[in-house]
Amino acid sequence: MDLKDQLKNLFPEHEVPETPLEEKSNVWMQDDPLECRFEKRKGKVNTIIAGYTGATADFKILAKELKTNLGVGGSFKNDQIIIQGDYRDRIMELLKEKGFKVKRVGG
Repeated sequence: MDLKDQLKNLFPEHEVPETPLEEKSNVWMQDDPLECRFEKRKGKVNTIIAGYTGATADFKILAKELKTNLGVGGSFKNDQIIIQGDYRDRIMELLKEKGFKVKRVGG
């Protein structure tokens, strides 16, 4: 007997709506494009995303989503998302799917 069956036994009159949960990202969209650039720091390759004009908390949420989708490490410093490795193409695709305008800076 799983948890749903136990709850039905305890509350027989309660009806559970069968609506699927939708993923909603409450990240603020902006008119200006985000800058996605390639940079080497201490001999390591990094992808840097800058130019977000919304709230810092929203940018941190976006950073976490990008890192989990790519399966890589990174950080958020000085209003920039720093992703370990050269993932410019994949990051630009993910941001465009979310509705952002992205500008590739450099090479």
